[in-house]
Amino acid sequence: MTAVPPALTVRPLTGPDELALFCRLSYVLDHELADDLATGRRRPEWMWVALRGDRVVARVAWWSQGGDIPLALDFFDLDDTLPEPERTETGLQLLRAAAAAVLPAGVPRPEYGRFVPPDWREDPVARDLVEARIRVMERTGARMLVERLRLEWRAGTPVPADSGRLRFRPVTGREDLLALMAPVMEGTLDAHGQEDLASGLSAREAAEKHYDEELGAYSTPREWWRIAELPGGEPVGFVIPARNSYNPIIAYIGVLPAQRGHGYIDDLLTEGTRVLAAQDGVERIRAATDLGNVPMAKSFARLGYVNFERAFNMVWD
Repeated sequence: MTAVPPALTVRPLTGPDELALFCRLSYVLDHELADDLATGRRRPEWMWVALRGDRVVARVAWWSQGGDIPLALDFFDLDDTLPEPERTETGLQLLRAAAAAVLPAGVPRPEYGRFVPPDWREDPVARDLVEARIRVMERTGARMLVERLRLEWRAGTPVPADSGRLRFRPVTGREDLLALMAPVMEGTLDAHGQEDLASGLSAREAAEKHYDEELGAYSTPREWWRIAELPGGEPVGFVIPARNSYNPIIAYIGVLPAQRGHGYIDDLLTEGTRVLAAQDGVERIRAATDLGNVPMAKSFARLGYVNFERAFNMVWD
């Protein structure tokens, strides 16, 4: 006789006390979950599991900045001991049921983001794990938007001295920065910026969206933000050092089209790194750039940032 596996149960967590159940599968962000629940960045009803009996065979969770609508799908894990096609079908059943219950009707579906090892394509085990998750997302209509390098400056890494080529001043307000962000969108190598422009947004509208959805939400001092100018006062670009809910970060760097090709990106990154490294207790600074943004990646490497991980983002049209 062949044993019949228990039926699949798909449901949200009943409360924070079920966090241990959720963590029977693992991911690199597990250590953030308890604080996310305590601060409202996550809710138990946004965290779902698929069970066969008491065995967790898949899980999914969304994240927000504390609002009522999820902003990102950042947890999606499968029991990778399951054979195919059971593994894919289990994930698909969980994702469809959870998304239908969690995501409000008429609201754009949040991106799916995943952190992966830097060599995931060369490691057969890691590649199987990553591609299994991509496969499920594609079955629901998602497409790959971009793969990114995740970078880290570590305390003790030398910060170059100011080259003296540029003058730096604080950003005086939203319009002061937007006036530079809009032209930076021209010829951008950033996949999210390109996606916004391709959707029909103007460069100004895309800049406003970036500011309002990300930069404006940081609670760290605006005095950290820097605009770079030539000695004669002509603007060159800007850098946004900040801190998100987890780490000090280089949130955004932009060089105006007319000033590209002169290596000013290094001056901007140096200034942003210097601002953050001078804060008390900073052990690391995180940053990310698209895999295709070679000039930015090379600048991070020159300043001693280490590529410790990669990430990818998938979107639903």
